[in-house]
Amino acid sequence: MASKLLMAMTVASYLLFTTTAQANETVQSKVTSEAIPWGVAEASIGTYEPQKVVYDLTTGDEAEFSLLLSRVAFLYKMYDSDAFDTSIVVVIHGDAIPFFATANLENLDLMKKAYSTALDAPIEYRMCEAAAGAMGFEPKDIHGFVKMVPMADAEIIKLQKKGYAYMH
Repeated sequence: MASKLLMAMTVASYLLFTTTAQANETVQSKVTSEAIPWGVAEASIGTYEPQKVVYDLTTGDEAEFSLLLSRVAFLYKMYDSDAFDTSIVVVIHGDAIPFFATANLENLDLMKKAYSTALDAPIEYRMCEAAAGAMGFEPKDIHGFVKMVPMADAEIIKLQKKGYAYMH
């Protein structure tokens, strides 16, 4: 008698579970088809060939600047950290210049992050000397991992002519 009762309870549990699962699947299917008529995206594993890229850094916003540094580092990682075929240049001008001033200790963590991306990687920082000068900065006022160039716009154009993709 106990085994019949146990079997009946097992069958009832199975039917309840199966019916509940089917009902959930039906509801989910209906929700997906009505509320999300195009379905959901599928993740893909992409690979990218190393490239030459120039980033145009002009923001004076700390969060935007930090995000750009993260994008630069992630892009280099997506290129399998290929130091031979990858070249990333960040051209600095406008409101981004004060971040790189040696006297600006408020943004020391950002500078450490920027400097760390340039270590052992083909990532360079180039600053517009004309714009820096107009803001009262001389090359001696800027962190040493930054290379000064005469003009940001001309540098970006020069790099684009050499096949660098432009990113902002």
